[in-house]
Amino acid sequence: MSERVGSAYQPLFEVRLLHHYWLDEGGVLFDELPKNAVGKATLNLPEDTPTREQRLKNYDRRTSLTVHPTAATLNLLAALGGIYKDTALGFVVVVPKGRIIPSDVIFEFAITVADANFFNYTALTLPTQKIFDFYHPHEKRTYRYKTNVFVFSNRTGAARGTGSKKTLFLSSKYPMRSANDTVESLVIVGGALMQLTSDAPNPNAQQINPKAANLPAFIHQDDIPAIAPPVGLPGVPSRGIELGGDRPDDIFALVRLAPIRDDDKDFSLVGDDGMAKVAFPIFQLRFRNRSTYWLYFDKAEGKPNGKIDLKKAGPVLPLTFYGNASPTPNKKRKPSASLVKAMLDNSDPSKAKVTGLVSEIFE
Repeated sequence: MSERVGSAYQPLFEVRLLHHYWLDEGGVLFDELPKNAVGKATLNLPEDTPTREQRLKNYDRRTSLTVHPTAATLNLLAALGGIYKDTALGFVVVVPKGRIIPSDVIFEFAITVADANFFNYTALTLPTQKIFDFYHPHEKRTYRYKTNVFVFSNRTGAARGTGSKKTLFLSSKYPMRSANDTVESLVIVGGALMQLTSDAPNPNAQQINPKAANLPAFIHQDDIPAIAPPVGLPGVPSRGIELGGDRPDDIFALVRLAPIRDDDKDFSLVGDDGMAKVAFPIFQLRFRNRSTYWLYFDKAEGKPNGKIDLKKAGPVLPLTFYGNASPTPNKKRKPSASLVKAMLDNSDPSKAKVTGLVSEIFE
């Protein structure tokens, strides 16, 4: 689904921002849908079964996410004679044929949120993104940081598959479980991909797949980098980014692409000659849709008094625009993605613990 460009230009790279809230079919992952009508017929699936081709045709990330090249990248593209193109799936950069790309440049793109409900149906967005200013008395300047901003790079991205079936993701490899993990963290346990359904300590978790390599590389908590402040600047938050002159205050995530990746040339933007590759890289960012406990209440009776036992609420279920993840045969009405609540345990006065994310449905 690459964009067409004039014969004097060729693509340098493409980035696709794919959100599973808009792509999955209830509890069926987008990647598990048949590829197209031929694939559906081969598998003898019902006529109303959606295909990946159909979903991508109707998908437009611009309703929820906005992308802008930073000012430095716009200047770089102008110097190279390159062009940035917004697309329904993400964005493409093209350059004149035969143009040599300097190996020491970086292309940066700021992602901002255009849909207020994005933070309700997107996993790992519960921690707020806050801006902090710190004055450095010795340097006589102010440093500005924003917490919980994701940073994606082709130098650290993970791959799935090999050869012609190799897929390039800008999210890094999944981390192992740690003591600092919070609700919705994605972690590897014995090769399986698990998602925490509550905060530590002693968090609850639900297995997504017994083999993490079978799944795309979803964005995760370790894609938020550690902040390395200058010496003599105490109190700086642990994770996020520094806000420079061309990084907007409302930035949600940052994409940084380098011409060369030494340990996996498929991630490189250029070949050994320094020019754009004929088989240019197509990178993916996969945003995981939020999963919640679905709690059903009688409209007339309202919510019961006292503490709700989430262990009796069943597994967490994904929020999706299409389909309904409620288990059959007694499929129930799915919740609104705009009404998600965090249940808290305040027994520790130093920090409230999220015991689960819930969706309340009144029938």
